[in-house]
Amino acid sequence: MAEALIVGAGEGYSASLARLLAREGYTVRLAARDTAKLAALCAEISATAHACDASDPAQVARLFADAGEAAEVVVYNPSYRVRGPITDLDPAEVRRAIEVGAFGGFLVAQQAARRMLAREGSRGVRGTILLTGASASVKGYPRSAPFAMAKFALRGLAQSLARELHPQGVHVVHIVIDGGIRSARRSDAGDDALLDPDAIAATALQMIRQPRNAWSWEIELRPWTETF
Repeated sequence: MAEALIVGAGEGYSASLARLLAREGYTVRLAARDTAKLAALCAEISATAHACDASDPAQVARLFADAGEAAEVVVYNPSYRVRGPITDLDPAEVRRAIEVGAFGGFLVAQQAARRMLAREGSRGVRGTILLTGASASVKGYPRSAPFAMAKFALRGLAQSLARELHPQGVHVVHIVIDGGIRSARRSDAGDDALLDPDAIAATALQMIRQPRNAWSWEIELRPWTETF
């Protein structure tokens, strides 16, 4: 049975993707700093939860030793937002935003790539790494410099890894989620102003299933109402 590891799991897109992958026959493992919030989802889809601070190299290495050794799909989804004028930002909080948003992506991708490259794979495909981007991946908004720095860096990581790893059979995809995501706390009353998390998950599955002779390294998703 194929295995998937979602780092930075929670509600919304990551939960939708976990459910979809479970329905598709994957053994799903979920990682987050707070695993208590994953209890209901784990019970629903027979997943396992693993505590991990994705910005800590030792914790990420331990996560892969315990839960990611055989993962054919690895998803990096954490983020840490700090807002405010540049003159007022706390340097420690800015550092944390970059550590979680970008450095953690490097740590997870590195561990995933090491294991994927060591496998034979099927039809030349050894695994898929999905990195979650945002509007801030391509647009730096005012009063949001830390998030922009982190997301720009994650996008650069994805582009570099795609060029390095695609020829070796590891599919790397950066998914730009350009807009808000619908949730129980955030509803658009059906007017399409927010992205449907199930629709994002369906697109992620399409990326996982893309033939190697027509791989994407990046895809943008937004509601039709979103300006860009």
